[in-house]
Amino acid sequence: MAREKKRRSGGRRSPLAAAALIGAGLMITGAVYAGASAAFAATDTQTAATTLTVEDGEKLFQANCATCHGLDLQGTPNGPSLYGVGELATEFQLSTGRMPLQMQGPQAPQKEPQFTEDQILAISSFVQSTAPGPTFPEDRILDGEGDVAHGAELFRVNCAMCHNVAAAGGALTEGKYAPALTETSALHMYAAMVTGPQNMPVFGDMNLSDEDKRDIISALLYQQQSVQIGGFSLGSLGPVSEGLFVWIFGIGALVAITVWITAKSN
Repeated sequence: MAREKKRRSGGRRSPLAAAALIGAGLMITGAVYAGASAAFAATDTQTAATTLTVEDGEKLFQANCATCHGLDLQGTPNGPSLYGVGELATEFQLSTGRMPLQMQGPQAPQKEPQFTEDQILAISSFVQSTAPGPTFPEDRILDGEGDVAHGAELFRVNCAMCHNVAAAGGALTEGKYAPALTETSALHMYAAMVTGPQNMPVFGDMNLSDEDKRDIISALLYQQQSVQIGGFSLGSLGPVSEGLFVWIFGIGALVAITVWITAKSN
């Protein structure tokens, strides 16, 4: 009997070992569950992203845009009608984060977009189906292979008075401003010329042909990709900022040296 009791007591597992086994099992189960959940979520997201339709765009519009622009897109006291706007302007406003508008102001600021690219395209397709307007251009218009020299000349004549010769942007009246174009995509350059967002005029085919627009886009893309040669760019704002810098720091340094020499001589 004593030997039998010894065997039984010797065969018992430690409570700590049992707890460790249970904990390991829970951890393994949790890891497997988390991995499976992530995989299913990624699959669902990918499926949803590739299956968005015009109807999905309509639902997104009704939930996020109809308060200001109306369920029929004819506008309300809080927002303009979208008839004739089309998908190009819709994509521009949503992709740059200007819409939905956070608050009323002199102009809508650029910010992070609220929607994914697929959602933006779905909303744009819905607007185009209901209120047709300017649409996306041919790929060649955005390829950056146009005449850079001609495009730079056209930009100086038609755009530099607001956006600055270096495309660094500039201030306008009443708190408005022309944004910098140093990181703007080719599509959004084209959309801005065709649709005239904010305070920008519309450049139709009578003003600038598609080839002209292609050349301007090519010039701006070339400028974005050009290697900076160094030195102080001073915002690339040209002789005004350079002259102001010389006046403040150059003349200021001369005055300081003159005062120091006078103090030493006295």
